[in-house]
Amino acid sequence: MRDKTRTHHAVAELAAAQHGVVSGRQLGELGFSRATASREATAGRLHRIHRGVYAVGHPTLSPHGRCLAAVLACGEGALLSHSSAAWLWGLTPHCYRIVDVTARAGKHARPTIRTHSTKALESVDRATAEQIPVTAVPHTLLDLAATSRHRSLGRALARAERLGLLDLMALEDLLRRNTGRQGVSRLRRALVIYRVPAFTRSGLERRFMEVARRAGLPRPSMNLFVAGYELDAYWPRERFAVELDSYEYHGGHASFERDRVRQEDLKLAGIEMTRITAGRIEREPTAVTQRLRQLLAQRRQELGIATR
Repeated sequence: MRDKTRTHHAVAELAAAQHGVVSGRQLGELGFSRATASREATAGRLHRIHRGVYAVGHPTLSPHGRCLAAVLACGEGALLSHSSAAWLWGLTPHCYRIVDVTARAGKHARPTIRTHSTKALESVDRATAEQIPVTAVPHTLLDLAATSRHRSLGRALARAERLGLLDLMALEDLLRRNTGRQGVSRLRRALVIYRVPAFTRSGLERRFMEVARRAGLPRPSMNLFVAGYELDAYWPRERFAVELDSYEYHGGHASFERDRVRQEDLKLAGIEMTRITAGRIEREPTAVTQRLRQLLAQRRQELGIATR
C-alpha cells in the first residue's frame, strides 16, 4: 500500500511539472503497468488524451498541456513546431486547436495534431521552453517562412526582435545548412531589413552625402541647428529636413517619444521632415534619392518657389 501511495505521488509530481500530462512510457518507468493505467483511467484518475498520453486528475488541459500532450503522443525526439512553436516562444498570439509537431516520418495523423516530417535536426535546432520540447527560434522562423503568410512572418520577426530572440548569426547558419529547402529564400528576404549596416554616426552622414551627390541633388546643410534642434540634413530654401535613422541611435521608448515631439515642433516651425534609415540608404540608394527629389519638388511647389 505504501509503495502504491508513493507511486501515485510520483505520478502527481511528474504531471505537475508537465502541465498536467504524462505519457504511458513515463508511467511505466514509475511502476505503472498497462493494466494499472487502465484501472486508473476507469477510476477517473487518468484521462486519455491521445494514444499513450494521459491527463492526470482531470481532462481539461491548458494550451501548454495540449501542446506537450501532442509532442508526447508523437514519440521520442518529437518537437513542437511551426505555428504552435511560434506561439510558445511568444512570436504569435494564438495557440490553435490543431497542434503542429515535427516528428519522425511514419507517425499516424491524429485529429488534433498536424505532424511534419523532417531530416534529423541538429542539436542547435532543438530547445525546451516551458518544459516542452520545441524547435529553436531560428528553425521555428524557417518553418513559418515555409508555411505562413508574408505578413505573419513579418510580425513574428518583429516580435522576435522585441523579445531579444532574433539571433541573426544563428539564422544565417541555419539558412546555410538548409539551402534549397522551402522557406529559405523567403526568410532570407524578410531578414534584409534587420541587417543594418554598421555605420558610425559620421559614417552614415558621409554615405548619405555621397548618395545625394551622385544623384545630383542640391547639397544640404549638415548638422545645422534650426528651431532649437540639430538637423542631420537641411535644405534652407525648401525648409525641408532629413533625419538619418539607425536603430542604434533611435532605439528605446524614450527616444521614440522624443522623436515624435521633435517632428511636431519642427512642423509648427514650418519645417517638413522625413526619415531615411541606414538600411534603405545601403539597400536602395536610387529609390531613396528618387523619392527625396520628389519630396523636395513637392515642397517647392507648396512654398511657391520657382524652379531653377
